[in-house]
Amino acid sequence: MAGTFSQIYIQYVFAVKGRQNLLQKPWRDEVFKYIAGIIKGKGQKSIIVNGVADHVHVFVGLKPAKSISDLIRDIKNNSSKFINEQNWVQGKFSWQEGYGAFSYAHSQIENVYQYILNQEEHHRKKSFKEEYLDFLQKFEIEHDEKYLFDWID
Repeated sequence: MAGTFSQIYIQYVFAVKGRQNLLQKPWRDEVFKYIAGIIKGKGQKSIIVNGVADHVHVFVGLKPAKSISDLIRDIKNNSSKFINEQNWVQGKFSWQEGYGAFSYAHSQIENVYQYILNQEEHHRKKSFKEEYLDFLQKFEIEHDEKYLFDWID
């Protein structure tokens, strides 16, 4: 075969350090647009970026030349720098260590898109912790809950 052709669909989920409610509505969409720009700038396909005050969901079409970990590192580093430059939060903004990365088939794109689009509605019924544990269970990912995130309850 003369070329390599693929599209890998990944949903990233990551939280604000300490799971603090720092992503405020007046500027949250600007952060999501900035993250989409980072993804595009890295030669990847941003499908949707959305979230709530304490965490973000990023759905991308990933080319195999880019590693999952390299893209999330770039997203988190560059977006936290952007937020800090805007002085939107008191003190220094940062993301928590770690992230979730979940893969999907092409046939699931619309469902994942709608799920991410409706995060505000979704989180009226379910906490981030419940949502994240559901992802880990659904994808059969072994984990020890004490190592997931710095939970502040």
